[in-house]
Amino acid sequence: MYNNNSLDTVCGSLCYALGISPPETAAEDNPEINKFIDTALKWKKADRMFIYNPDAVAMWIADKYPDYIKEVVELTQVQIPLKSVMPSVTPVCFGTFYTGVQPEVHGIRKYEKPVIKTDSFFDALIRQGKKVAIVAETKSSMSMIYLEREMDYYILDTIAEVNAKALQLIAEDKYDVICVYNGNYDALMHKHGPEGTRALAELRCNTEAFATFVHAIKHYWKNHNTFYGYAMDHGCHEIDGDCGSHGLDMEEDLNIRHYYGVNLSEK
Repeated sequence: MYNNNSLDTVCGSLCYALGISPPETAAEDNPEINKFIDTALKWKKADRMFIYNPDAVAMWIADKYPDYIKEVVELTQVQIPLKSVMPSVTPVCFGTFYTGVQPEVHGIRKYEKPVIKTDSFFDALIRQGKKVAIVAETKSSMSMIYLEREMDYYILDTIAEVNAKALQLIAEDKYDVICVYNGNYDALMHKHGPEGTRALAELRCNTEAFATFVHAIKHYWKNHNTFYGYAMDHGCHEIDGDCGSHGLDMEEDLNIRHYYGVNLSEK
């Protein structure tokens, strides 16, 4: 059974959390996320946002290996089941994630990484004068498809460098929104299968990175109302040769679950 709400509902809710107008063509907000925002932020808005984007963490993986994402669950307050989009590959799905539109609208319909021209979350932030940063690996989808905007890009060669830079930016407390992409689980999943030992070790690394970011947020952003999330693009499935893949119209690839939390200002 597929999850009900589409990935395209997330973008509008991210804007709702910050109290800004969504992209002009974005789908309706996700009602579950908006309800959480209202109650968790006590009917106020966030002035900081941190979105961690791990790649290919399927809902079925999270359900089967809960110990590997234990801290993600502990450090967030709501879990949102979503259905990703087709084809369920990274640039297509992150295209929908941050524009709030289906692939036929944002224009990426296969595994390619052109710059998206469709109005996006990042454009909405820029219009409101928000200071925004994307931190991602070189040649990854998130390092390429949202280029050519008046925002900051930290494009680095390794996961370690990406995560170190993200921690630095949190500590500096100068960005309103930071989006961080980690593709390590996806890379090892393709080589060793979704349940391979080396792939699951990288899933654990994703959890540890997210936990580190959240603890840093609680320390350095303690005077801000912060909305944060552990939010992937699509799932994955096993193929012949003990390898992994994604891109198909199947529950394993399309069913995902986002995790969101808030940290209230101490002021």
